[in-house]
Amino acid sequence: MEAKLKTIRVVIEGGRATGGPPIGPALGPMGVNVPLVVKKVNELTADYAGLRVPVEVTVNVDDKSFDVRVCTPTMTALIAKAASITKGSGASGSQPVGDISMEQVVSIAKAKMEQLSARDLKGAAKTVLGSCVSMGVTVGGKSPKAVQREIDEGLYDDLLGG
Repeated sequence: MEAKLKTIRVVIEGGRATGGPPIGPALGPMGVNVPLVVKKVNELTADYAGLRVPVEVTVNVDDKSFDVRVCTPTMTALIAKAASITKGSGASGSQPVGDISMEQVVSIAKAKMEQLSARDLKGAAKTVLGSCVSMGVTVGGKSPKAVQREIDEGLYDDLLGG
């Protein structure tokens, strides 16, 4: 007989999950040990403290076992953390609210590569830069659009493996 699996998807702050909403009410009816699930979620998301992290909890309803899968935080959350800001500017084209390095752009691109439709690291980095534009975050003191043009010109081929 096949096990009956149920999956819940929640977004929590890294390392700060509780037995309350959204996890507790979703898992309670399944009869799983909620404090044990919360402890596991907090262990697995501790590295993302201060970031909102998507988490999937799959419960075997028959034997009450569970599996926790942590997804990569959103691109905006990763950019905000790298720039040491709490959120983007909210108004595109306004004064910059933060600045990140090209190395941080590459790091974020590598972390999100699997979820992006980019064919290579250059494309992924340009996607990250597009998010920087809408958040009001500069890269090395330059406009993200200018950095995208520099990528096209081959200026960062050493970083991007081009």
